[in-house]
Amino acid sequence: MDQFLYMPQAASAHGPQVDGVIGLVHVLMFALFFGWGAFFVYALFRFRRGRNPKADYAGAKSHSSTYLEVGVAVVEGVLLIAFSIPLWAERVDEFPLESEATVVRVLAEQFAWNMHYPGADGLFGKTSVDRINLETNPIGLDRDDPAAQDDITTVNRLHLPVDRPAILHLTSRDVIHSFNLPHMRVKQDTIPGISIPMWFTPTITTEEMRRRMDDDEFEYEIACAQLCGLGHYRMRGFLTVHTQEGFDAWLDEQAALVSEEPEGDDFWD
Repeated sequence: MDQFLYMPQAASAHGPQVDGVIGLVHVLMFALFFGWGAFFVYALFRFRRGRNPKADYAGAKSHSSTYLEVGVAVVEGVLLIAFSIPLWAERVDEFPLESEATVVRVLAEQFAWNMHYPGADGLFGKTSVDRINLETNPIGLDRDDPAAQDDITTVNRLHLPVDRPAILHLTSRDVIHSFNLPHMRVKQDTIPGISIPMWFTPTITTEEMRRRMDDDEFEYEIACAQLCGLGHYRMRGFLTVHTQEGFDAWLDEQAALVSEEPEGDDFWD
């Protein structure tokens, strides 16, 4: 379906469902385009001047157009009620347990994505506006907090394991941004002062996608889908999907680097 729609290959568990709904909507749009186009051509001939030299104030008696309009409304209702709403409800209401998912906090800013992972203790450390430093500590992580001492931060780099739900808590430090992962079929606005959760399950590792696309340089791209300022064009991040073993190794590597950091400093990837 994604090749038919010229979309990036779906790489999340719910991706095929989204593509299916998009495909059905396109089928309806094509039917409407050709159907109403044919009706327009018919009307040009049926009501041409040569056949109707004088105005007929009684007009057409047929109710065919009314029936067609009702049919279109029914189809649209089926698409909305039977497909779109259940898919939306699943993404909003049926969140996995955080204990069974990879949880990451994402802080958007002009013009970068800041990622915050809990350490081995599974707890997010405190953050404070007073500790924000755009050069060394963009999320304001308080390393004096015991829960924060093993936390991991990265900039424009999101790492997740394959086949495990990922829960992202999105917020913004300045203006409204929009976190968009096209291959994962997820997009969510980030709003200052509000933490908005979203979730998906990656199903294809970065290495596997590189083999499928025959592109050793391929990376899943994180785009900002909301015009957020003059630097909007360069607000670009990347997602790496690992095997579970690869993700654990990456966490161990980052934890070792954090432990080597001087007290009060933050680690950037």
